[in-house]
Amino acid sequence: MEDINVVDSINDAGTWLVRNQALLLSYAVNIVAAIAILIVGMIIARLVSNAVNRVMLARKIDSTVADFLSALVRYGIIAFTLIAALGRVGVQTASVIAVLGAAGLAIGLALQGSLSNLAAGVLLVTFRPFRSGEYVDLGGIAGTVMNVQIFSTTLRTVDGKIVVVPNGKIIAGNIINFSREPVRRNEFIIGVAYDADIDEVKQILTEIIESDDRILKDRERTVRLNELGASSVNFVVRCWSKSSDLQEVYWDVLERIKKALDARGIGIPYPQMDVHVHKVAAPQQPQ
Repeated sequence: MEDINVVDSINDAGTWLVRNQALLLSYAVNIVAAIAILIVGMIIARLVSNAVNRVMLARKIDSTVADFLSALVRYGIIAFTLIAALGRVGVQTASVIAVLGAAGLAIGLALQGSLSNLAAGVLLVTFRPFRSGEYVDLGGIAGTVMNVQIFSTTLRTVDGKIVVVPNGKIIAGNIINFSREPVRRNEFIIGVAYDADIDEVKQILTEIIESDDRILKDRERTVRLNELGASSVNFVVRCWSKSSDLQEVYWDVLERIKKALDARGIGIPYPQMDVHVHKVAAPQQPQ
């Protein structure tokens, strides 16, 4: 009895296969086509991603951003390939796209701050207002740029601290680059006593900046009386030097100015306070 049931089941299966031969063939073709779409899409995604990466590196775009954007292109192509493969096997792709769109919107709202930093990072490495190794001031935080990443920029301050600044804050604030220009200007405000000879002071200051070989002779040098202050006559001294020599020039010139003024007996006023003590007679005791 059981043998008869097995034979009947096999016969029914064979009959069903014969009747639905065209449908099965259609499904087989669609599955093979979907697999082929996936394989071709993966290959195209890899080739396009590598090409984008090479082009961006050739244009001297930061490698971090180049890798990220090339990966974004790759996954984007893969996503479209998956949708095309699902559509080939009969899945309603409109509903899939709607679900992915809703999920992407929710993720975007949840990660709004991170996406803002991401966009700012792309802008920073595209327009390159600063590069690794340059000394910058980013909204009041000064230091040497160590690297520019997707979401943040890392600085090393002069006292050895590591500061990580979100890229969104950098784009929203002022960027001061101290290293981009090859030459920079120093400025000194020198105050002397009112009884000092103006021409003598100007001569001393001029001789000091002219005798320093690090100060550029082809750039404007200024030594002028700038202000009649409350307790001093203030001169302004401006001179240009290479950016690499700027700080050393400032320290050396300031030291030489102090020594030269002292040698000529020219006083440099400083804040003073005069305290006058008045003796008050003690009150008389009543008789």
